[in-house]
Amino acid sequence: MLLKLSIENYALIHKLEIDFSSGFSVITGETGAGKSILMGALSLILGQRTDTTVLLDKNKKCIVEGLFSVKGYHLKDLFLSHGLDYEDNAIFRREIAPGGKSRAFINDTPVNLADLKEFGDRLVNIHSQHTTRTLNDSDFQLSVLDSYSDCSTLVSEYKVDFSGWIGLKKELAGLKEAESRAKGEADYFAFLLHELTDAALQPGELETIEEKLKILSHAEEIKTRLFHALEILSDNENSILKQLSSATSIISEVSRFHGQVAPLVERLHTDYVDIKDILKEVEQIYEQVVVDPGEIDVLTQRLELISRLLKKHQAVTVYDLILIKQNIENKIFINDNLEEKIKSVQVEISKKLESLFELSGKISAIRIKSISHFEKEIVSLLSLLGMQHAEFKIDHLLLDTPSSDGLDKIRFFFSANKGIPLNDISKIASGGEQSRLMLSIKSMILQKNLLPTIVFDEIDNGVSGDIAGKVGEILLKMSRNIQVIVITHIPQIAGKGDHHYYVYKTITGGTSRSGIRRLNRKERIEEIAKMLSDKQITAAGYQAANELLRN
Repeated sequence: MLLKLSIENYALIHKLEIDFSSGFSVITGETGAGKSILMGALSLILGQRTDTTVLLDKNKKCIVEGLFSVKGYHLKDLFLSHGLDYEDNAIFRREIAPGGKSRAFINDTPVNLADLKEFGDRLVNIHSQHTTRTLNDSDFQLSVLDSYSDCSTLVSEYKVDFSGWIGLKKELAGLKEAESRAKGEADYFAFLLHELTDAALQPGELETIEEKLKILSHAEEIKTRLFHALEILSDNENSILKQLSSATSIISEVSRFHGQVAPLVERLHTDYVDIKDILKEVEQIYEQVVVDPGEIDVLTQRLELISRLLKKHQAVTVYDLILIKQNIENKIFINDNLEEKIKSVQVEISKKLESLFELSGKISAIRIKSISHFEKEIVSLLSLLGMQHAEFKIDHLLLDTPSSDGLDKIRFFFSANKGIPLNDISKIASGGEQSRLMLSIKSMILQKNLLPTIVFDEIDNGVSGDIAGKVGEILLKMSRNIQVIVITHIPQIAGKGDHHYYVYKTITGGTSRSGIRRLNRKERIEEIAKMLSDKQITAAGYQAANELLRN
């Protein structure tokens, strides 16, 4: 329930704060004073979009804040699911900066606009003249019937299943497209895999081949130079080893006479051992290096094959080619299993469709059973509102294939006058008749699906006199279960309110400003008398106003 509304720098409103109570509240005022501006501000904290055109002072931000009592409306889980602290009284705030940036808060925690709207839809229903135009919308009509017949929960469950069914159909289409594409690519992938498999690539192979080719290409030079080195190092008379051995023996003979010579002998001995090891390694390398033109041809061909594959697949290393081969194998595996996957998804689609038909069948049964009761109650309410000859029918068509709303397609048909054939509401009903029809519908479904607050912005369009009084009685009856706020210019409705607010306009510094205040009984009598009178309030106007309030 709305407890307080604060508005700053919005449209014609500089700054105001208004407290609301439970029951039936009416808001009156002269045309253009700003009654509907209040509802526009309220809609901001319910998640509606806006822009900087709403700013009164373009250099300051607009702030709209609402205090709501949310106790007893089963909203705690909704708060917790959004990570918000739950309190019995919740503050909703919206800020519009001069640059156009909008921010929203619930209990001082930032939320996005979608979240704000989700909460708003559970707290307040705003009915305006625009809402009346939805009477002819088929989606609105079906939602009304579902609300009346208490099958909204089943419909929500159905919509989840329907969304899943649509998702599976999209998946199937994608799989079939992939299968068609795979058939066209099958031979190409098979060729690529065969080529890479035959290549029998090994990690690091390219570097090994290049090293071998470098050795084989210079084999004769390597062997010649190593042979000369062996002659120098080998154990003949003039070899390094022979001369090093002789030098070691000579120096060792004087080591006993000179202390610094002994370490040199040890070093020469170590060098002798190292050179002897080098000699062995040179001999091994010499033996390993062979002049083999045939091997060069084989390795060159292998190198050309790898280079061609690297270029073909735009790879850098042999390891990249191995990964590409694995990827092709995976694609072939996936393509080979597409048919099986398609069959699996088709089975899922069939099961989901069967479930949809079963669930939509239950929903249809509830809807069809409710139609006649709904029609009778609407006609009864319209009769109370002075439309004794009104007729209201719901045309029902059962579809062959599930839609997003089930198997049912309905259409409201209406006639306000005797002898006039039933037709679409938009083609046959006047503004006043549509207002009364919408009020009848709202009063029925809101009794079944209670929201904390409903706001009517000129629901009384096109009604007057005794009929206006009947409208007021229905609104008053509704307010015994929920908070009802009505913007009206009809005295008979204003007189029914538990609380009366007056919207006025002043001019300050050459600029219009809107304000609002709560009226006491004396002020209410004067305001209603003004609404009943022409230019000046008459004694009869005062008397009629007093009578309306007493009733």
